[in-house]
Amino acid sequence: MDTGQVLDLMKSVAAEVITPRFRSLAEGEVMEKNPGDLVTIADQESEAILTRELTAAFPGAFVLGEERTSTDPTTLDRYVQAEHAFTVDPVDGTKNFVHGSPDHAVMVSEVRHGETVRAWIWQPEHEVAWVAEKGAGTWRNGERVTREPVADGVPPRGVTSIWPLRGHSLGSLPALVGSWVCCGVDYPRLMEGAADYILYARNSPWDHAPGALMVTEAGGVVGHPDGTPYAPTVLTPGIIVAADKGTYAAVRRLAPDAFARRS
Repeated sequence: MDTGQVLDLMKSVAAEVITPRFRSLAEGEVMEKNPGDLVTIADQESEAILTRELTAAFPGAFVLGEERTSTDPTTLDRYVQAEHAFTVDPVDGTKNFVHGSPDHAVMVSEVRHGETVRAWIWQPEHEVAWVAEKGAGTWRNGERVTREPVADGVPPRGVTSIWPLRGHSLGSLPALVGSWVCCGVDYPRLMEGAADYILYARNSPWDHAPGALMVTEAGGVVGHPDGTPYAPTVLTPGIIVAADKGTYAAVRRLAPDAFARRS
């Protein structure tokens, strides 16, 4: 499949099994994987179709799906060792989806030799498609996106999905506010200018591989509090997504205190 065909597949899957259930989930179609961690029939069916079609198109690639991993943790090890892999988040922002929020997405990334080379985010209710290829930029509905650096003298605005950090200030920076609780919306909103940096605690490849490539290709920086850059097969916890190098450096200096507060 070329890049456009993968996006078409994602749109087709969303139209078939996700959108018809938006605000129409029946009794028994929402389950808990763990306390507070929801999964729906739409997640399961979306992942099954995406996995089947990607496997058919790329027989040698390993497909890492969020729901598959929840039932077979060995998939993470197999993914990390694979020379060619895809990550699949069949419905990112499941809680938003269950509660009737349009802020959910379908996400896929392609990883070769430990490096993300292509990425896709489809936001079905917003009808916005984000696509990136390594070295070829990031595109929003066919238009190239570049994230402008934070202006000199302007304090960067941060968001986070880490509940204990909401309302907490990093040094003299404005207090952190809640993110959109969906990486398939968070990363795009940063590229659109609604935030200048994001703090994450958890590092699941299906959540971060797509957006990390997009932000990087748009001019931003994604890395860890210790300064190492993000890589899709390195599962180090703690992620900083920033609009530019200066913002990343400033936030990284203050991040240890923030992550310590989380614990």
